[in-house]
Amino acid sequence: MSPSRKAHLQIHFCVLLWGFTAILGKLIALPALPLVWWRMLLVSATLLCVPRVWRGLRAMPPRLLLSYAGIGVIVALHWLTFYGAIKLANASVAATCIALCPVFLAVVEPWVAGRRFDPRELMIGAAVVPGVALVAGGLPGDMRIGLAVGVLSALFVAFFSAFNKRLIHRSNALTVTCVELGTGTLFLTALAPLFASPAFVLPGPRDGTLLLVLAYGCTLLPFALALAALRHLSAFATQMVTNLEPVYAIVLAIPLLGEQRELGWAFYAGVAIILIAVFAHPWLHRGEKAEPADLVAP
Repeated sequence: MSPSRKAHLQIHFCVLLWGFTAILGKLIALPALPLVWWRMLLVSATLLCVPRVWRGLRAMPPRLLLSYAGIGVIVALHWLTFYGAIKLANASVAATCIALCPVFLAVVEPWVAGRRFDPRELMIGAAVVPGVALVAGGLPGDMRIGLAVGVLSALFVAFFSAFNKRLIHRSNALTVTCVELGTGTLFLTALAPLFASPAFVLPGPRDGTLLLVLAYGCTLLPFALALAALRHLSAFATQMVTNLEPVYAIVLAIPLLGEQRELGWAFYAGVAIILIAVFAHPWLHRGEKAEPADLVAP
């Protein structure tokens, strides 16, 4: 098997595993805050056991460390709102919202990188508006708050992706992930008094097992595989595959969670419009080299 073919299979497997994060978020009974706190703690603590991470930490300038720590706060807010959307609505709604990330990125990244806006990207952004309207119309009224929280989650993804792309070459991706998720854990600990539930909630056997699967099977494992695959893939190929994550999540939610009974035809029509626009986005950046920035805290 050629390295390119193997890399394509690896990245597809990674995206399938990432698609399970929404399913696990629904299956885990913990509220969003302790769920995210445990996921961040498990991953960052494990990365601290890697010698390469410690070498990267010792070599990282304090100012850069603070920059990654700030991004870690955004990552924590993204995961908190993502799992909040799952709890307030369902996995399909949260996954659909994440598909809006390239639309927000079209606006956020030029501002962060200091480059001109690309009108073609803004056209794609405008194209998803009817899809979002259909998605909202296809939801029961009590799920629309979850939709709003999910859209906010996608905005946070755009911000941390843009900042990571700007800084990722200054340190290795494993060290960056450790700093960001470790900072996110501390941030959520400080944020906990503002919530009804504390950050530290000892999970039961079932939730504990699912949290381990989420942290290691759906975070660390696909991250390591994807980093290896990026050496042989273009940015176009990578983004086309990673855009399948909401598709996998929605498809998995039907047999595993039965969410199709909660959602109307308008929701799935809106999802189709959004995905068509999102899959058009990589065509604007064909020929670019794939980078690990979008894989940091996927």
